[in-house]
Amino acid sequence: MNGASREALATARGQLDTLTDSTSVDARELADELAAVTALLDREVSLRRTLTDPAQSGEAKAGLAGRLLAGRVSGATADLVTGMVRARWSRPRDLVDAVEQLADSADLIAADRDGTLGDVEDELFRFGRIVASSTELRAALSGKTGDASVKAAQTELLHRLLGGRARPATERLVVRLVGQPRGRSLEGGLEALSRLAAERRDRSVAVVTSAVPLTDVQRQRLGAALTRLYGRQVHLNLDVDPAVLGGITVRIGDEVIDGSVAARLDEVERRMAG
Repeated sequence: MNGASREALATARGQLDTLTDSTSVDARELADELAAVTALLDREVSLRRTLTDPAQSGEAKAGLAGRLLAGRVSGATADLVTGMVRARWSRPRDLVDAVEQLADSADLIAADRDGTLGDVEDELFRFGRIVASSTELRAALSGKTGDASVKAAQTELLHRLLGGRARPATERLVVRLVGQPRGRSLEGGLEALSRLAAERRDRSVAVVTSAVPLTDVQRQRLGAALTRLYGRQVHLNLDVDPAVLGGITVRIGDEVIDGSVAARLDEVERRMAG
């Protein structure tokens, strides 16, 4: 997101935090209702255009949203959504993306409340690695969800894979991602969820790939070095890939620090070819 949408999302996230600071607000219920609003806005193109039309006043858009949601969602969800449509959005899709992100954040807040947020973050990362390494599983979970029978089969598969093995928040987030991919790849969606969980814990995630597992001392030194470099706590998600040959690669968001032997050999080959 850029410009106005980024500012609107930041405001909405602050409002979500304020709402969920109250123990009377059920964060899981909030997540479910925001997910339902996401599905509605994703399906109704004309509605999301109306609710983000800069020619309409914020109060008029909030009034429309309030009437549509009345009796269908809790007061907390209605207040949050009407506040969002009062804001200015750079494009209609940004509003849908923002509501979806708040739904995911609400589930993560619920996990934070019960002390399982760290586990959820790790489980999302590990499941992403499993999906990336299994073409068959990726295909099974990436079928057309418009078909009710396909969606039911995918949900059943996820319950078998995650039920009793992962935290409830992890299962809810993954089931929702598979059921409503909204054009995203499964791997990309899982990575985004992992980042969102890390942000909830006020830290960055570094995906570290090495040829062999790092020792405890190496992990501690690398974590400390990255924390100093980025000025905030950096959590390490560790992956092993013999293809890197030696050294490590570190990816934080879109930035890649490549210290692998394979990368250095590629550079030598490019120079020789040039």
